[in-house]
Amino acid sequence: MNWISNFVRPKLGSLFTRRDVPSNLWHNCDSCSAMLFHRELAQSLNVCPNCDHHMQIAPRQRFESLFDLGVFEEIRIPGGARDPLEFRDKKRYTDRIKAARNDTGEKEAMLLASGRIGDTPIIAAGQDFAFMGGSLGIAVGSAIVTACREAIKQKAPLVLFSASGGARMQEGLLALMQMPRTTAALQMLREDRLPFIVVLTHPTTGGVTASYAMLGDIQLAEPGALIGFAGPRVIEQTIRERLPDGFQRSAYLHDHGMLDRVTHRKNLRDELISIVRMLMKQPPPIRGELAPPSPANAGTGDSGDPAGTDGSGGKGGAALPARPSRPRDGGTIPA
Repeated sequence: MNWISNFVRPKLGSLFTRRDVPSNLWHNCDSCSAMLFHRELAQSLNVCPNCDHHMQIAPRQRFESLFDLGVFEEIRIPGGARDPLEFRDKKRYTDRIKAARNDTGEKEAMLLASGRIGDTPIIAAGQDFAFMGGSLGIAVGSAIVTACREAIKQKAPLVLFSASGGARMQEGLLALMQMPRTTAALQMLREDRLPFIVVLTHPTTGGVTASYAMLGDIQLAEPGALIGFAGPRVIEQTIRERLPDGFQRSAYLHDHGMLDRVTHRKNLRDELISIVRMLMKQPPPIRGELAPPSPANAGTGDSGDPAGTDGSGGKGGAALPARPSRPRDGGTIPA
């Protein structure tokens, strides 16, 4: 029995043991709690196919769907997260930074990239809420300043995707100073008459809302995004009144004039292409591709006879003009 118990049974058990399933194959929707397969969720850009809830999406994944062919060049952010106050609560600030980098694979709470959308060059900046709540610190402030300088250098518009809980408390007053710092950087962009487009995603609150997130020439938002300075619970406790339904959500703010448009994530790329080309005084985007006429068949009919003949040399109808080819500069097709 010892031989059977100690050797045979474990050997048989190892052959039929159920394999461990990775924990990241399925995700729960934050709104309807539906179980979503990770590939289905990635194809829908982290939008629930059941209830259309817009879940958070990493900046790198967003940029892959935003730029033409998913190709972009990452812009290096000078410096990095520092600990000027040697802050410590339950953990050291430096330990929190290391943990956030391990969890997200990013160096900071903002990613910068340059590329083309609709064949138009842009500079894009995206905040990562998974990195310490996308909080605004010295490094994020430096990233926005770098994005503005790069946009001025390339004469390209700046598109920013905000997602933040506000200023980073571990950096104290230095984090709050990033609010006027980023505002001054955006003023340089405005002096060069370059567009600044903001896409507000869930959530955008605190000092980020009180600074660069509300300074765009065009203010877009995703459906259901929470946008405000203080949270609704804090406001209710302060004024001791019940807030209206949907308060501080993107649809409510759009109805009250704080946003230009609320756009679904799947339509956001086309929306940005149209806005960027309009603000840069370029022709509207062409939605389809027209193939140029074939040189071999340009002057002949289907049977190989000259166009407009009936096969006996007589005219069977007026010849149709050849379709012009699509301009290479993305302009409109001449009549």
